Amino acid sequence: AVVSTQSTGRTRDRVTMLTLYKSLVRSHLEYCCPLWNSSKIADIQVLEGVQRTFTARIAGVQHLNYWERLKALNLMSLQRRRERYIIIYMWKVLHARCPNNLGIKFSNSSRHGLKAIVPALPKSCSQHNQTLYDNSLAVIGPRLWNTIHPSLHQIEDPLGFKVKLTEFIRTFPDEPPVTGYSRRNGNSLLDWSGNKAASLLSGWSTHSMAR
Repeated sequence: AVVSTQSTGRTRDRVTMLTLYKSLVRSHLEYCCPLWNSSKIADIQVLEGVQRTFTARIAGVQHLNYWERLKALNLMSLQRRRERYIIIYMWKVLHARCPNNLGIKFSNSSRHGLKAIVPALPKSCSQHNQTLYDNSLAVIGPRLWNTIHPSLHQIEDPLGFKVKLTEFIRTFPDEPPVTGYSRRNGNSLLDWSGNKAASLLSGWSTHSMAR
């Protein structure tokens, strides 16, 4: 449930509201999210609806639509944050900072750096199993990892990696699915990365991103 702004008194200033939101609301929405992250548009809309409703009550940004509010408040969509957490999990597996219970493997090449190997699925599997496969952490994790710039692969400091990862992720548009909005795609990094793959492989060119 969204925290009632009435309990905060009359103030709806940005600092107070964002502090309340991040500590009391968002932390619950993201608990263990790499495990349950959903790619279903309906699920994404429900979760984004919480952040959309809360941010609409912050003073100074009520006139902006949700996508514009994310920029004005320097927030990522919840969808984008979940994918960021999954990539951080992949970094931890690569650098032995957590158990590799999923048996994730990496391959190294001079051109593309350390790429995660997406496990194969037998062609005879049913459509239901294909959907489960596509949405599993063992598959979505490697696919998301393979979207990031090779320069990030060898960063060994966790804080340094998170900072650089955030900088990289912010070069992509963040237009999460929300009711009533016309969107260009599903807003996953996987959706956006195809359009930027060539430029990203040749260099980190944030200025070339088309809005």
